[in-house]
Amino acid sequence: MAVQQAAGSDPYFPDNGDARYRVHRYELTLDYRPGPNRLSGTARINGIAGRSPLSEFFLNLADFRIGRVRVDGRQPHYTHRGGKLRVRPAKPVRPGAAFTVEVHWSGNPKPVNSPWGGLGWEELEDGALVASQPIGAPSWYPCNDRPADKASYQISITTPSAYAVVAGGRLLTRTTRASTTTWVYEQAAPTSSYLVGLAIGKYQTVVLADPGLGGVPQHGHIPAQLLPEFSRDFARQPQMMHVFQQLFGPYPFDEYAVVVTEEELDVPVEAQGLSLFGSNHVDGARSSERLVAHELAHQWFGNSVSIADWRHIWLNEGFAKYAEWLWSERSGGRSAQQLAAAAHRLLSGLPQDLRLADPGRKSMFDDRLYERGGLTLHAVRCAMGDDAFFRMLRGWAGLHRGGAVTTTTFTAHVARFAPEPLDDVFDAWVYGAELPPLPVPETRAAG
Repeated sequence: MAVQQAAGSDPYFPDNGDARYRVHRYELTLDYRPGPNRLSGTARINGIAGRSPLSEFFLNLADFRIGRVRVDGRQPHYTHRGGKLRVRPAKPVRPGAAFTVEVHWSGNPKPVNSPWGGLGWEELEDGALVASQPIGAPSWYPCNDRPADKASYQISITTPSAYAVVAGGRLLTRTTRASTTTWVYEQAAPTSSYLVGLAIGKYQTVVLADPGLGGVPQHGHIPAQLLPEFSRDFARQPQMMHVFQQLFGPYPFDEYAVVVTEEELDVPVEAQGLSLFGSNHVDGARSSERLVAHELAHQWFGNSVSIADWRHIWLNEGFAKYAEWLWSERSGGRSAQQLAAAAHRLLSGLPQDLRLADPGRKSMFDDRLYERGGLTLHAVRCAMGDDAFFRMLRGWAGLHRGGAVTTTTFTAHVARFAPEPLDDVFDAWVYGAELPPLPVPETRAAG
């Protein structure tokens, strides 16, 4: 499905992303040396101009040294300040025309500043990790950093041979020459810039499931000393994949990888076809299994079906939260109703000034958004009944696969499946701030 482009700049991050064009494909060729934390790269970016002549455009890129910029092979005028590489082509690009940008850059990558601390490229004790949500992608490559601008990627990374490189997508080749190895990954599915994941470290790779005919290849990349705990904590992920495909429809990408770093992470991080966990999420007791479910669910909701801008983040996090509850329900744990009741009790004791439809930048990662998002989907399920609700959910993931959506897109989609209008449900749960009563299933939803 064609990506629905958001009009204008993102209201939460007006300095990120340029709506005057869109990117079709990125080809990144990188060389990284972990010791000195030195990154050099070349990006070949295939773009398409919007409805007006493109006499100037910009890419988001952090504080690197720029070696060369070309537009369709010609040298443009450019400036690089404040995280923006502004480019003025020698000749304006015609409306709707394809064009190619080539950028060479180098330097010491580091996280970009944000209200939530540093985001993006993070140097580890022995390796590196990329966790870009929402605005960290420019910490390591030039990009049109807006979630609705989705493109395919090919990433080639050369590192010392002692290190493994894991990226979202399919590993095409791994070539060793002398003391370095080059890893080439292809992500064909449309991908938002913040979802381009990467991990560089000394990992052992294990097969989590024999995909069989038509199955989904699943791999884990973990430090060798954590393998016993990992083997138990992620043992049920293949079953999770099976359940989610029943509930949400086919897995939207070629394969799925999980990485566990030796260092602790505050929270796991989803990327396209890849999820990143810290060593603190692995204990051999399945203590973080709900997070395993949460990150896997993001592959459908947030990654394949993306948001047009950051106001709609509840469509990512609320859906992944509800997937935690569905996994619990389907795997012998507490029911979604029991978990909804617990979330409702939690929210009832917290400030009720958050609106899912537009939470504001400061609250876009507030725990209340996650819990209320899950409760909203439970309210929709209770009102629709299970048959209509899960048909709606599979339709949502299928119709908008590879696209970008808004809250209005979702409410209109639900209306096509609901036996009666749900305006009151959305007015209360999505557009209102006060916590509505706990939703309970109607009689027809039983069983």
